[in-house]
Amino acid sequence: MDTPAVDLASKFEMMDQGQAERRRLLRWLLVGTATLPLISCGGASDATAPATELEAMGASEPVAGACAVIPEEMAGPYPADGTNTYGSSIINVLNQPGIVRSDIRSSFNGGTAVAAGVPLSIRLQLLNAGAGCASLAGYAIYLWHCDRYGRYSLYSSGLAGQNYLRGLQETDGNGMLAFTTIFPGCQPGTLPHVHLEIYPSLVQAASSSNRIKTSLLTFPMAAARKAYSASGYETSLANLAQTGASAGTGQGSSLQMASLTGNAIDGYVARLAVAVNG
Repeated sequence: MDTPAVDLASKFEMMDQGQAERRRLLRWLLVGTATLPLISCGGASDATAPATELEAMGASEPVAGACAVIPEEMAGPYPADGTNTYGSSIINVLNQPGIVRSDIRSSFNGGTAVAAGVPLSIRLQLLNAGAGCASLAGYAIYLWHCDRYGRYSLYSSGLAGQNYLRGLQETDGNGMLAFTTIFPGCQPGTLPHVHLEIYPSLVQAASSSNRIKTSLLTFPMAAARKAYSASGYETSLANLAQTGASAGTGQGSSLQMASLTGNAIDGYVARLAVAVNG
């Protein structure tokens, strides 16, 4: 299990009610689904726009007014950022060749496995909560999550030599970046989620001691159920059904819930504004 299950029944209601306000805050990130390119990859649709196309999203202006800092979270047991060990070895992918990438579905630096699943584009914009929500350019975000079976590369059985679904990128001039990945699975007692670590720069991301924020993003329960209708997510669907609204990853802030568009056939696009004290 990634993180302990806790009672979040009341928080789910708050999260659902907060979606209207979240959409207002995130409207500058939203793009009509008709304009999203669907690129064929391995026989499946890919709802991902390359990072070079992010400027076309029309999000060059900062959010007006104040924005709240995304909550701090634990990295969990599978960060592979040099802070923990697996067996007798310290695992740190942040200083491995190939970690800086936008498409994180495949393993790298000698790994050969590729994570299959419903295509997902994760589009983030990093904002400075202490400076009127100005965009933070040149920062780095390390992202990782489990595969459709709920397994983490480098840690789960049979995946010790694989490092898929992990990647690091630098934010552009508008504080934006995009990762191409798959919709994450659901572990027992948790909600589907994606971990984030934020660093002042790519160079400083080589050491986890330089991180300025550890958090995550989550997905609406109803959307997760639809995503798990796809082949290969049967275990995740069962885990989600058992989890219900009474348990979760230990998080529940509406600031961590991504806006999600798309479907289980063509893929999804998740968007989230991430505010930190830059």
